[in-house]
This record gives sequence, structure tokens and C-alpha cells, in this order.
Amino acid sequence: MTTAATRRSDRRISPVFLGIAAIMAVTGWAVWTGFAAGPGLSVFLFVTSAWIVSLCLHEYAHARTALHGGDLTIGAKGYLTLNPLKYTHALLSIVLPVIFVIMGGIGLPGGAVFIERHRIRGRWKHSLISAAGPLTNVLFAVVCTAPFWLDALDGVPFAFRFALGFLALLQVTAAILNFLPVPGLDGYGVIEPWLSHGVRRQVEPFAPFGLLAVFGVLFIPGVGEAFFDMIEAVLRGLGVSEAETYCGQNLYRFWTDLNPVCDAAVNR
Repeated sequence: MTTAATRRSDRRISPVFLGIAAIMAVTGWAVWTGFAAGPGLSVFLFVTSAWIVSLCLHEYAHARTALHGGDLTIGAKGYLTLNPLKYTHALLSIVLPVIFVIMGGIGLPGGAVFIERHRIRGRWKHSLISAAGPLTNVLFAVVCTAPFWLDALDGVPFAFRFALGFLALLQVTAAILNFLPVPGLDGYGVIEPWLSHGVRRQVEPFAPFGLLAVFGVLFIPGVGEAFFDMIEAVLRGLGVSEAETYCGQNLYRFWTDLNPVCDAAVNR
């Protein structure tokens, strides 16, 4: 019923998203086949485009869940087309996360689509809308690591294997950061409907600074190390080693010198 309330054009996949997905497919093929002389640029384009695809799916999951929850304005805003240019904060949703990946290999949570929460009834619906985005990152991480935990790496080129490992690192990082119960992040959105009105009013002014606070805390000696140790532990549980994520990031940053160990593996 809610889906029928949106026009077909509101649900048509955007050519912008299809173009990004095409870049992901072509560059993924180039990484797999070793089409380019050096894998660095192909890995960079493959991981970046796949990361943007995951960000689009993250926001789509929020929007689609909100639509079925009762916000029928979602379709008219263009959120169901997977077009990243339609987001309320394209800079926060796409540009900044990509810059953070390029600079430091951190899966920065994106911005949020604008949901008219007053149209939605039921605390569980509000919590599910907030959880839908990071759950998409969890699913993306499971798909990326499937060859590892299924022990199906025979015949997978090392460059592609490393690229998947690094992409999985980004997805796990984004999922964990997003699920933190910090104002402004999806984790807080999950628990917010269950808090008293007074607590929500007191916390609301801090929401714009939640993500900045998280990154500030990660720079505290010992905290950042513990956080990334947790990320590595999750990846090891999914079958991805620290060496594979490191070589993936090393290949991704193709403008820097490639580690001799990674280079030897890629050219084996």
C-alpha cells in the first residue's frame, strides 16, 4: 500500500547510480584480470565506486524503511532512486566519506536522508528505520568477505582479494561507528524512541557534534588502538587477515610506494 503511494518515476533507479555501479563492475573486472599494467588505479576506482554504492544503499535502506513505516513523502524527495545527488547533505553522505577513505582508510558514516518522523507511529518503526542503514553495511561486509569465510579463495587473484579485504574493512568500520549510541549517529536513533522526552530534549543540541566527538575520542591514546583492534578482530572472525587489509589499503593508495611484500603477492 505504501509502495503504491509513490509514483513509478520516484522509484526508478537513477542513471547516476547505474553509472557508479558500472564503474564498479568494470574496474572490478580490471582488477580481477590484471587488465591494467599496475593494479593500483583499478583497485582505487573499484573500491571507491563500491564504497559509494554501499553509501547509496545505506541511505536507500533508511528511506525504504521509512516509506513502509508511514512517511509517504520519501518518494517525491528522490531517495528511492539511489541517486546520491538527491540526499539532504550530499557533502556529508558521499564527498566526506570518500575523502576520509582516501586520506586514512576509515569508513566514515554518511549523512542522513530527511525523514518526516512525525508521520511514523510506533517506537519499533523508528528504531528499525535508524538501524536499516548500518545493517546494510553489515550485509555488504558479509558479501565482501564471503570468499574468505567460505574458504573459496582458490583462483581469486591477490589484487582482487586484497581489494575485497580493504572494502570489508571500510564496511565493518562504518557499521560499528554508525551503531554507536552517540547523538547524531544511527545507533542513537535506534535507542532514542525509548528515551524519555526530557532526555531527548537535553541530548538534541549535541547531535550535530556527535561524529566529531567520536573522532576526538578515537585520538585519545589507547582508545583508537582498542577500536581498531576490535575492527581487526571482527575481520579475523570473517576470515580476513590484517595483512590482506593492509595490502588492500596499500594498493588503494597507488600514489604511494607499494609494499614489497604486497607487490610480490600481486605479481605472483
